[in-house]
Amino acid sequence: MNPNELKERTMAFAVRVLRFADSLPNTASGRPVANQVARSGCSVAANYRAALRGKSRADFANKITIVLEEADETELWIEIAKRRGMVGARRAAGLRGEAVELSKIFNATRVTARNHRS
Repeated sequence: MNPNELKERTMAFAVRVLRFADSLPNTASGRPVANQVARSGCSVAANYRAALRGKSRADFANKITIVLEEADETELWIEIAKRRGMVGARRAAGLRGEAVELSKIFNATRVTARNHRS
């Protein structure tokens, strides 16, 4: 997957996460989960764009690490929403799977960036 395709994928992911967050209940437990999942899910796209503008390979690798952490955090909040019963397992599974897949992509990207010698 080239960088532009991945950039589009992260933006599509952010939009899906926002829809997911909007579907969570407006309750004392639902609001913080919705806010956190929206923040981390959108951060994946924003920080990936920032990584593409990295000043050096090391800067790129550091920013990709942030993207990886945000994708992982998004997966956590989706799982919490599912376990709390805020969403059905089927609804959570697709978005959670996408978060896991993005985490794997960004982990591999980070490893490659750190190991590549210029």
